[in-house]
Amino acid sequence: MLIRRETPADQAVIHSVHSAAFRREPGVTPVEAPLVDELRADGDLVDALSLVAVRDGEIAGHVCCSRARVGDDTTSAVGLGPLGVLPAHQAAGVGSALVHAVLGAADALGYGLVVLLGSPDYYARFGFVTASTLLITAPDPAWGKHFQARTLTGYKPTQAGAFEYAPAFSRI
Repeated sequence: MLIRRETPADQAVIHSVHSAAFRREPGVTPVEAPLVDELRADGDLVDALSLVAVRDGEIAGHVCCSRARVGDDTTSAVGLGPLGVLPAHQAAGVGSALVHAVLGAADALGYGLVVLLGSPDYYARFGFVTASTLLITAPDPAWGKHFQARTLTGYKPTQAGAFEYAPAFSRI
C-alpha cells in the first residue's frame, strides 16, 4: 500500500470513495462526499494533509484535514475528516495507515492539534482523547466523548476554547 498526497486527477475518485464508504441508502449521496469537494473549493482543505491510500494501483481510501479554529487560534489546529475507505478494503489496515500518515504529516507541518468527531473506540488507538479533557469545547455539546483531539509536538496548553470547523461543515 502506498500513501500519497491527492492530485487534481484523484478528485472524482475521492468523491466516489466517500460516497461508497458512507452510503446508507442506495442512490443517496452521503454528505461526506460533497463535504470534501466543498472544503477543496473553499480553499480550506490543507493540501499537504489530503492523502490517498493506493492498493494494487487503485485508490482504496482517503483522509483529509481542513483549517480550523480553537479559541482565538486560527493556525495551529486542523479538523480531521472525513476518513473514507472503500467497503472492499475496510478492516484491512487502510484507514489506520491513513490516520498514522496524516498525523505524522500534521506533526511535521507544525500543527499542535488534530480534532475530529468520530468513534472513541476507533480513534483512541491513535492517541485521541475526549477534547474537553484538553479544555476544547465542541460546536455541539451533544457530541460528548465523540468529539476528540490529538496533541502533536507543537501543542501548547493555551490551545483551548471553542472549536470551529471550516465553514463547509456547517453547510452539510
